[in-house]
Amino acid sequence: MTPKPVFYIDGEELKRFATNPRVQTTEGIGYEWEGEGVWHLHFHPLTHSFGHQQTVTFTKEQLDEPYDPSRILVKVNAEGEAQVWHPQSQAWLAPEIIPAKEDLYSRNKGLLELNILEGKRVMIVGLGSFGSQIAIELAKAGVGHFAIMDFDRVELHNLARHTSTTRDLGRLKTDVIEEAILGKNPYAKVEKFPININDDPQLLLQETAKADLVICATDNNRSRFNINSAAVATATPAIYGRAITRAEGGDVFHYRPGGPCYCCLLGNGWYDATMEEITDEASARANGQIAAYTSAEDADAMVQVGLSADIEPMTNMMVKLALVELSRGAASGIQSLEEELIYPYYMWANRRERNYTNWASFANPGHMPTIMRWYGVEMERDGGCAQCGNATSLDLGQDFAKEFGPEASSIKIDTSIDLDKL
Repeated sequence: MTPKPVFYIDGEELKRFATNPRVQTTEGIGYEWEGEGVWHLHFHPLTHSFGHQQTVTFTKEQLDEPYDPSRILVKVNAEGEAQVWHPQSQAWLAPEIIPAKEDLYSRNKGLLELNILEGKRVMIVGLGSFGSQIAIELAKAGVGHFAIMDFDRVELHNLARHTSTTRDLGRLKTDVIEEAILGKNPYAKVEKFPININDDPQLLLQETAKADLVICATDNNRSRFNINSAAVATATPAIYGRAITRAEGGDVFHYRPGGPCYCCLLGNGWYDATMEEITDEASARANGQIAAYTSAEDADAMVQVGLSADIEPMTNMMVKLALVELSRGAASGIQSLEEELIYPYYMWANRRERNYTNWASFANPGHMPTIMRWYGVEMERDGGCAQCGNATSLDLGQDFAKEFGPEASSIKIDTSIDLDKL
């Protein structure tokens, strides 16, 4: 039995057409989920699409009968109400209307009013298993502007943890995540940068300066250092997250201008860069995590990522920190979290193995940290930090000290940044 067709039309597009006195009739395009009889009717073609397509005519003219039985016909009145003529059904049908943005996220009201986030711009660098999920969650919350950066394409090994599907294989991650963002928030503005940010520091600096918040979801320290440098230079809040070997745990760092930066974190003993999770062989060989002499068999054994469920605690924490940062100072239902999420560094363990062997059981905490709980770590800004400190000491060596005295064994270099000169 052939299902009764269902039609969806974007309410904002329909309203613009209905209230435009200069246009009475225009051509659009319909996309069908074949076998389900579900049609999405658009005034403009989609950038990417699957499925059966058919020409759609939108008109405000008074028609008694369809003038072209091979086309889908949409009659629109002055109030923006529509009827759809479907040739195969030979009937006029009422479409479903995708609501305006103020109604689309009505269930968020009381926690996050739409006007708090629709004017915010978030830059997400890295659209892998972390960045893809975070982008979609922020879109669902109503963030209005995104700058997304990743040079990679979707590969088979991504699918176990990525939000993409098999039909996205080979596509740029920026295209896939743009569609995912707009699928949740069709009113969002998305700028795509399918580049390696390490190759264009000037662009990175410019885009960081535009952002209200930077999400660093990359898998290597070189890009994190570059992002940190841009965040410090432009006084832009930034959130960094990573998984540790096979996602047995992970950590999240929140940079707030004036506080400790990511470079401070690496020098304080809490952070262990050797615990990086290896997500794919090519990038791990490029950044030295897998040595050049390692055989293909051994390298394959090293690339064993954790479950998607194992990284979700980290992505969820990054989303919460992002929402608190973006809505800071505004009245909202999550305002109380500003008093809770005060730490710059957070640690999480999924399993008591390897790096977390000595952690206590979740059921028997005692006096030790346990798995499946967040731990906030207080940190101070390092005044000698190479990226955010006012002065960095350079050790000139013992020979220099012998010749010029102990006090001359190091020199101070002013590393403060003059934003007016950027």
